[in-house]
Amino acid sequence: MQTAVNHAASTATYHDRSGGDVARLLESHAERGLTEREAMQRRRHYGLNELAVKPGKPAWLRFLLQFNQALLYILLIAGAIKAFLGSWTNAIVIWGVTLINAIIGYVQESKAEGAIAALAKAVTTEATVIREGKKQVISSQELVPGDLVLLTSGDKVPADLRLLTVRGLQIDESALTGESVPVEKSVQLLGSGTPLAERTNMAYAGSFVTFGQGSGVVVATGNSTEVGQISQSLDNSHSLSTPLTRKFAKFSQTLLYVILSLASLTFFVGLGQGRFWVEMFEAAVALAVSAIPEGLPAVVTVTLAIGVNRMARRHAIIRKLPAVETLGGATVICSDKTGTLTENQMTVQAIYAAAQRYAVSGVGYDLEGEIQPITEETTAHELLPSVIGSPAHTALEDCLTAGVLCNDSYLEWKEDRWLVVGDPTEGALIVAARKAGIDQPEMNDRLPRLDTIPFESQYQYMATLHQAESSNTIGNIGNIIYVKGSLEAILRRCQKMRDASGHNVPLYGGVLNIEAERLAAQGLRVLAFAEKNVPKQQTTLDHADLDSGLVFLGLQGMIDPPRTEAIAAVKACQSAGIQVKMITGDHLTTATAIADRIGLQSKGKLVGFTGQQLADMTDSELSLAVESGSVFARVAPAQKLRLVEALQSKGEIVAMTGDGVNDAPALKQADIGIAMGKGGTDVAREAADMLLTDDNFASIEAAVEEGRTVYQNLRKAIAFILPVNGGESMTILISALLARDLPILSIQVLWLNMVNSVAMTVPLAFEPKTDRTMAKPPRDPREPLLSGKLFQRIAAVSIFNWILIFGMFEWARRTTGDIAVARTMAIQALVAGRIVYLLSVSHLGRAIVAKLRGRKASVSDARAIGLGIVGAIVLQVLFSQWNVMNALFATAPLSLTQWLICLIPMLPMLFLTLFVDRIDPTE
Repeated sequence: MQTAVNHAASTATYHDRSGGDVARLLESHAERGLTEREAMQRRRHYGLNELAVKPGKPAWLRFLLQFNQALLYILLIAGAIKAFLGSWTNAIVIWGVTLINAIIGYVQESKAEGAIAALAKAVTTEATVIREGKKQVISSQELVPGDLVLLTSGDKVPADLRLLTVRGLQIDESALTGESVPVEKSVQLLGSGTPLAERTNMAYAGSFVTFGQGSGVVVATGNSTEVGQISQSLDNSHSLSTPLTRKFAKFSQTLLYVILSLASLTFFVGLGQGRFWVEMFEAAVALAVSAIPEGLPAVVTVTLAIGVNRMARRHAIIRKLPAVETLGGATVICSDKTGTLTENQMTVQAIYAAAQRYAVSGVGYDLEGEIQPITEETTAHELLPSVIGSPAHTALEDCLTAGVLCNDSYLEWKEDRWLVVGDPTEGALIVAARKAGIDQPEMNDRLPRLDTIPFESQYQYMATLHQAESSNTIGNIGNIIYVKGSLEAILRRCQKMRDASGHNVPLYGGVLNIEAERLAAQGLRVLAFAEKNVPKQQTTLDHADLDSGLVFLGLQGMIDPPRTEAIAAVKACQSAGIQVKMITGDHLTTATAIADRIGLQSKGKLVGFTGQQLADMTDSELSLAVESGSVFARVAPAQKLRLVEALQSKGEIVAMTGDGVNDAPALKQADIGIAMGKGGTDVAREAADMLLTDDNFASIEAAVEEGRTVYQNLRKAIAFILPVNGGESMTILISALLARDLPILSIQVLWLNMVNSVAMTVPLAFEPKTDRTMAKPPRDPREPLLSGKLFQRIAAVSIFNWILIFGMFEWARRTTGDIAVARTMAIQALVAGRIVYLLSVSHLGRAIVAKLRGRKASVSDARAIGLGIVGAIVLQVLFSQWNVMNALFATAPLSLTQWLICLIPMLPMLFLTLFVDRIDPTE
């Protein structure tokens, strides 16, 4: 047993060894399986067949991590300083701001990381095993390497298996490999370099048996399985910080250094002038408080939260606040194909029968659609059911009938839609026949099945024997065999083919091969159909009955078609300067065909690469490939991760969409992972930053638009809120250095920065999108939070605010002789100027200007700005006129004349806004 343990614990592969060799290596028996004693010993060594779940962070730690931001550090320190100086009111307000920010962030991210737990759930099931030569059903958790497992249609594969026997075995591995159709399994030896998606002699945990039977020996359980290795990579991949958090961290760090430098300068210069250290310490604190934009974290959080709500209304659920802005800055969307860009429903789209081509309309398993002949002379408006009874269409009817009867699947009406129970390919054949009025249950009653030869990879066909009516619409007397399979397998058994008039004529194999190649070039999966008449006395079926004498009926080509809305969404993303790349586990031919239909061409060309090609590339070659390629097919999970990392290394902001287990590591690594909310696996949903509730790629385009709007509104908030801090800081710094009375006190600064700023800035979060939102290219991801032009705008308005505060304070002090009145008038004049500036950066101000110019403009979308301005005016009236506020903030009531004088700065601010808008327009 020790040899088996050592081998199973190694990283050896099994697809390149025979089934017998694998059983011997694992010290198992290919027919009797393990003994109960051996199974118990191995279970003690390997543990249960389940994925180890990494404990999530405790709630208290996740809450404390919400404070892990440099800007909040500054606020916490400022609050501590105020508390040290005895200003507990100021300290409590500042700490309250940080607490509110932390609570909002915690609520948004309160769901524990459940990706690993979802993976564990994906592989928990029952298993049928043979132990000591006896069949028994056990929990999949009890499986150990060396166990002999039996598989049948409908089973979930409980562990990684090396197949020993198969009989028509087909397994759906789409969640693991991205392959859109079930994989036909065999027991044949494969090369050591065979990619995961092509290891036909293996069955992997978490996949589903759609057809046939088989048996295999367990080679890996728990974390050692392929899905377990994805679990480990998901566990080890750390989510990257988003562009917004990176920029805020850099901005906060820079601001921290500037504030500490200026505060230190103020303190030591004052000491050098012979002033008391307590006085200079108060001035340094006032400077620090004035320079810190206390309201900015709250405004940013509220803006992102509003973006989350807007996206939810457009079918996009955001799990982490910064993901809102990240999506708006996306430069590349890497999309999975199956179920994301496509319907994940096989659909017959083309038929060739009796030298006639037919087009089949409709998508997926919806029964609506038409089968129309394609001719050069007509536009094919004629529906098939109206002409199918004529002799010219007998071959087509026979071809469709063969697809319905040589079929082990069926349609089921469930949850207000048709679903296929069984193989998706066979479901597509049933739907195609229904579009021609051929009903499967009715045909099964008319031509009951007598015997079957299931599909086997070595023969490449499936055959059924049916008891025919004595006189039937098909026109045959006796029993009948229907066969479907690959063109090569069918052609070599046919001597005749059905012509347009319903007669059997000599076979034209060359023409049929050309037609099959034409369909395959379109990315269609091609199946051939044939029939054979046999005597009524024959009630059993054998391979020898199919060696010759078949009559070729036709070809049916099918594909998992692209979503109609996905085509429009891709076009909209490309118009917005966002690259769209398809990354799939499917075949390159199929993927390229879908990409061509969707419109993924780059510079007029469609460049594709396979996973094998990517594996052979160096990092520099991969860097060029991700830039030029639009399609990446047969890609393994590790390669998806590598592609995302390669794009990120080039400075791209990567959004990754997906719905399968195999997508989870890349979803977690991407700047923003987007999972399907309905059709996606639990693993993908838990690993993602955003979920699409309608599984519609078109919702991504809507979410990108909302994300860009959020960033635009954040930029407006920064452009509005920072000039006040700039003006206040300059005022306090210059006053302190000149040994003059401060025009504004630290408690008054706190009022402006927290109450007034938040009241006037939060409405900017509700700003609507503009017509130009999706007309602009993505912003440069390397652009700092304070770009050069934005910095110039902030600097210009800050200087104006400094002049305004200083000038109004000096004038009022000399005029009234009351320092409290002078400070109050300076603050009110600043707020009056801010109202004009707020209108200039908002949609409301632009709408008012447009109306004055006689152009159409809606102001209803900007009512939040109006409410914010009204609220700010009411608060400022209370700030100066209410005696309670006078006592708290050292203000004084103003007369009507003084109020009017405070409104004078609104005029020069109006001209200033026209100037700064030329430097840096906010929309």
